[in-house]
Amino acid sequence: MDKNGIGGLSPGVEEYIRRAYESLKEGKADSALVLLKEAMAIDFEHQEVMFALMCLNWWLEKLKRLEDFPDSYGKGEFILSQQKSYHVFLERIGEPYSKENYDSCQYALKRFVYSRALDFFLELLEDGANQQDPELFFKTGRCCKGAGDWEGAQKYLELAGRYKKDDSGILSELADVNALLGADRAAKVLFREAFYLDPQGIDLWSLESEMIVQLRDKVRDMGNSGPPLAEWIPVWGRIWGIFSVKRELKPVELGRLKQAILSLENEFRSQSSGTKTDPAMLKPRLLNRYFWLVDHCEHNRETSGLMDETLLKIKFIDPVVYEQYKT
Repeated sequence: MDKNGIGGLSPGVEEYIRRAYESLKEGKADSALVLLKEAMAIDFEHQEVMFALMCLNWWLEKLKRLEDFPDSYGKGEFILSQQKSYHVFLERIGEPYSKENYDSCQYALKRFVYSRALDFFLELLEDGANQQDPELFFKTGRCCKGAGDWEGAQKYLELAGRYKKDDSGILSELADVNALLGADRAAKVLFREAFYLDPQGIDLWSLESEMIVQLRDKVRDMGNSGPPLAEWIPVWGRIWGIFSVKRELKPVELGRLKQAILSLENEFRSQSSGTKTDPAMLKPRLLNRYFWLVDHCEHNRETSGLMDETLLKIKFIDPVVYEQYKT
């Protein structure tokens, strides 16, 4: 038996991995690297160790560039900007080193990375000169969430939302935190609003709650990817009952919705002659607004004719979506 008291095919490896992850969550990347290398010396073919080393080394290489930035904001922003590249890296690794295989590794790395970024943003808040900056509140909230401080994330994201009430990025992150805290009804309301306002303003890969991650992955598995993926999420979220908390629109909101539908319908009809919207996003974007109109009509019996007309439009542009909705 190994000196760590761990048995099995690879004595000691699991204990080194556990200690490495704990070091990462405490912000001690150098210690984690040493521990993983010690684990590799015991079993150089251990897949989780190889995966963890690849991921940690990827981040350590990126973090060397922090010296290029003269201020705390730039450093924190740089770390956040690397998240999408990191997901591309994970996709490129592929099986058997997929990100789904080693959740403990990804969680430890996420805690480490977001904690590093959080330190930089907190420096700016502590100096007292940035107490009305919604972007700083937003980034601080995102980092709190990634570092595991959900209550702190909620506080900063709500502060950001006071200054930018219709920002889909802020609303989606706040929805995500509410879901993580168990406030599912509030999360559903906020997610629905965020994906109505601007799906392209939402960072899908920063969202963590089971509610939205399962929806995102299910819609992706249907063959949707890139920018259109975000447009299809509210459509299927509505059909599958995830975006189920609805509300009646105010007169001014109803007017804007009808105007947006008219504009998108015109674009949809003239796709062959060129449009300002990517054709792959036109259909789901229009369907999303149709469903908002349908939901509004459900609260107003006098608008049953408008509801029937809208449902016929949904059936015309996508019979599959219509049938799924009716069932």
